[in-house]
Amino acid sequence: MSEWPEMLKRVAPPVEWCSLRVVRSEGESLAVERGVVSRPSISEGTGAMVTVVDDGGIGVAATADLSVGGIYQAARTAQKWAERSARRGVCDFSRVPRPKRSGSFATLVERPWESMSISEKIDLLRDSCDRLAVDSRIVDRSAGLTRVHTEQTLVTTDDILIEQTFDRIMPELSATAAADGDAQVRSLGGRAICMQGGLEILDVFGFVEASGKLGHDALDLLAAPQCPTETTDLVLLAGQMVLQVHESIGHPLELDRILGDERNYAGTSFVRAEDFGSLRYGSDLLNISFDPTVEGEFASYSFDDDGTPAEKVMLIENGILKRGLGGTLSQHRLGIEGVSCTRASSWNRPPIDRMANLNLEPGDSTLDDLVSSCERGILMDNNVSWSIDDSRNKFQFGCEYAIGIEDGRLTGLLKNPNYRGISSTFWRNLDGVGDRSTFKVLGTPNCGKGEPNQMISVGHAVPACLFRQVEVFGGGD
Repeated sequence: MSEWPEMLKRVAPPVEWCSLRVVRSEGESLAVERGVVSRPSISEGTGAMVTVVDDGGIGVAATADLSVGGIYQAARTAQKWAERSARRGVCDFSRVPRPKRSGSFATLVERPWESMSISEKIDLLRDSCDRLAVDSRIVDRSAGLTRVHTEQTLVTTDDILIEQTFDRIMPELSATAAADGDAQVRSLGGRAICMQGGLEILDVFGFVEASGKLGHDALDLLAAPQCPTETTDLVLLAGQMVLQVHESIGHPLELDRILGDERNYAGTSFVRAEDFGSLRYGSDLLNISFDPTVEGEFASYSFDDDGTPAEKVMLIENGILKRGLGGTLSQHRLGIEGVSCTRASSWNRPPIDRMANLNLEPGDSTLDDLVSSCERGILMDNNVSWSIDDSRNKFQFGCEYAIGIEDGRLTGLLKNPNYRGISSTFWRNLDGVGDRSTFKVLGTPNCGKGEPNQMISVGHAVPACLFRQVEVFGGGD
């Protein structure tokens, strides 16, 4: 039985409502670079945040002191902030919905992190790093493995108890080849390889097999011609679709951006509050879901950090914008529907509107179908660079590699591929969506947002997609 409900009863001030969110986190990162073992990085963090709502005001306070005295003091500090914000806030916080259901969540782990000793993990990474060194032109190479274990408890003064445990694994492989003033990089999934689970994730993504291939792939890019500059058809594989969905759909749909809360730091959005229910965001083939219930995806959970139950919700359906990425507070302020997506990066940060698992639903086309429908085009994968304006509208992205398409067939390898576009125009030119055979569960561990900054994990499950009439260009253009 958790001790935190009793703790909250002992320290809660006489207010309308109070919650206590306790977070314990452990992280371990191992890496081998150019055959040399890097110093292991081990991190720990434990603390709590108290939220008080009273007389229409809200206050929060965090503490690393989990004693009765420490949490008592945090609760009194939060109470003072609630008193100061009463009748001065952006809304009446007493009317914002509160959690109504208790529950739990735990990541399914098949091979626990502890099932391998640290020396065995380092041996695996050293061997993988060595396998990348296939030629003297491989000037940089690395293999890494990171695990983060988090335990989180939310209790409230109206007897809600939510307990969730997360295990996340992030493997990395990278090889850089250089010759004649040119350098080319190949990596494992463009660093989008991350899931919830245990060491079985290494097998899911073929970690060992990839270490024997990426060095050769980097050398092949050295010999490849530059990506041409033209307007043509574009096929994006899952490794790049992660970035495309994240930047040009995920961030623009965050309701706190639309409200202007993120203007100073992370920008606003080209989407307006009145667009929900009517804006044609993309073609009829575009179906975007918010789904924290997918087993193993990087940001799966049963409740968000405000205690709202997680469920699958369609944000864009048949190209039409339906809902935004906003939790209970943003929904209350805007008067529109959102999702269970208020999340905090740690115990000392308040929950804000964040992406969780934002997925593009698969279609019915094989990769061969997508390629064969292009008279002329380019296939790209694995992100290396991104640039997008403050309203998340105009973008320019670069990939690790490309393959030309002529008369419906893949031709030769191309290096330094890039493409640009405008978000809504780009998605309206979506003309093919891959089926389950092209679909991958991926994500990113380092989505930044908020003041002070919050770095958080995001999941993206995506298929390959075909876009018509896209501006592509090489690295020198």
